[in-house]
Amino acid sequence: MTDTMTKIAAGLERAFANRGFAEPSVEDLRDAAGVSMRTLYKYAPSRADMVLAALEHRHGRYLSSLFDELPDAPEAALDALLERVGVWMATETSHGCLFHGAVAAEPGSERLREVLSRHKAEVARRAADATGLAGRETELLVIMEGLTQAWALHRDAAVECAKRLGTGLRKLDA
Repeated sequence: MTDTMTKIAAGLERAFANRGFAEPSVEDLRDAAGVSMRTLYKYAPSRADMVLAALEHRHGRYLSSLFDELPDAPEAALDALLERVGVWMATETSHGCLFHGAVAAEPGSERLREVLSRHKAEVARRAADATGLAGRETELLVIMEGLTQAWALHRDAAVECAKRLGTGLRKLDA
């Protein structure tokens, strides 16, 4: 991704995260991206491309936030991973997953469903690899998704509950 595209994608991500997918006009999106309309359309020729660019940018940031420099010990990695989901929710998106929001805004879009599916599959795979729970990708994803949904109501208590569920999952494989 070029520097210009990264700048555009970051601005689009912020705009969609803050205002949803229906509200911002193309002019709002241009302003958020900090480029001219011509440059915006050069790099993202349609609103659908703008949404996809924002989600791709979000995907990279989310993976980095969750998985960079996790502890080597699988048990510690699981707790750290769930704590990082809580931090992400507190600092980035306390109202829920941007990927699910995009699909909800345009439920008929197969491209958005594919991006959502790919994002969640990669998160689950990397979580299983990092925590030594290979074969438990679905269970880990359910725990992490539950945490993101429960965060708005329960905040830190949701993180602690997710950690207990993770410990229980680990005991199933012991």
